[in-house]
Amino acid sequence: MALKRRLTNLFIYILLLAGSVIMLGPLAWTISTSLKSQKNVFDIPPKWIPDPATWSNYQDVWAKAPLLFGFLNSTIIVVTVLTIGIFISTMAAYAFSKFDFPFKEGLFLALLGTMMIPYSVVMIPQYIGFSEVGWVDTLLPLIVPGLFGNIVTIFFFRQFMQGSIPSELIDAAKIDGASYFRTFLTVAIPIAKPAIAAQAALGFMGIWNDFLGPLIYLHTPEKQTIQVLIASMQSSYISTSNYPALMAASIIALIPVVIVFFMAQRYFIESMAISGIKG
Repeated sequence: MALKRRLTNLFIYILLLAGSVIMLGPLAWTISTSLKSQKNVFDIPPKWIPDPATWSNYQDVWAKAPLLFGFLNSTIIVVTVLTIGIFISTMAAYAFSKFDFPFKEGLFLALLGTMMIPYSVVMIPQYIGFSEVGWVDTLLPLIVPGLFGNIVTIFFFRQFMQGSIPSELIDAAKIDGASYFRTFLTVAIPIAKPAIAAQAALGFMGIWNDFLGPLIYLHTPEKQTIQVLIASMQSSYISTSNYPALMAASIIALIPVVIVFFMAQRYFIESMAISGIKG
């Protein structure tokens, strides 16, 4: 029995190792290509370790394309939407999970129903509306809608709060004279920190890698996000066949995502556990 278990574990480890190699292979090749010269990209047989390695591709991309503006624009969107949007989502989830008010279930079901509306349905009406108020080619269409929360985040927080915040704590805070908002800040927020951190990490990756929204609303290069800038490099800044430069730009855009992932990876695991067993 013990031998069978060991063989099973060995097979699982080998399978996971093979999967890791398959998943990390494209990333390793991207890094390798970004350090090669143009003439060495299609060497036969392929060389995973560049010889010679050069950092000039990163310097050329940073000099030719306004990547700094892309980083700043993406950072402004991410920080603003995550800070205010998650706070609003947390308040909404707290209300839906711990308060009783008229039409509570109907309102929540209506919010859940909006998840079934694809973005392609509202894309044109939204563009017309933002165009009428003069927000096209600004960051506002990418920031303002996110300030009012996200139904997926609200649903996630609601499920967490229903199972993790005892109603007795809220009642005790009321007896001590705490207001609704103070109870939310001093009771709900500290308990919900793991869920908030998990959603902040996931939200960062989603907003940072968003391509369609910035592509629709942002036209001026200095106002574009990092993802749109990288996509436009092939036609605006560098040759379409300059693969090392394109790979270098991709690595530059990937660095913040990798940093956030390694800093918050335990919250990703917690978010999966929370969504699977809470509520």
